[in-house]
Amino acid sequence: QYNGYLLGDRGYPCLPYLIPPYPEPEPEPQTRFNLAHSRTRAKVEMTIGILKSRFQSLRGLRVSPERACDIIVSCVVLHNIATIRGESPPPCIEEDGPEEHLQILEANRNRRLLRDRISQNYFY
Repeated sequence: QYNGYLLGDRGYPCLPYLIPPYPEPEPEPQTRFNLAHSRTRAKVEMTIGILKSRFQSLRGLRVSPERACDIIVSCVVLHNIATIRGESPPPCIEEDGPEEHLQILEANRNRRLLRDRISQNYFY
């Protein structure tokens, strides 16, 4: 059982915990799902960019996943304190080129059904 979902781009398969956009959305719920998916990912990526601009140490972390989580949470807490104190964030520094992902084969039908249920329940 998962407590939430990760949003992936079109290069990722549809998994129980990872939801990519529809590759060729049908009208209505799927199209609206893709729009909400895109907006949400853009907001997340913008937030990550702000954090990486403020905390250069977040670029290319080479630690265990557990340690990385501790570092990221600490940076988010410090960022929130700075925001509450009215400190403006530094300008965003763009990454060197777009992220590249390995192309992964289409996920099986059962995993796509999860995305269909979310689309129907929340975007119809």
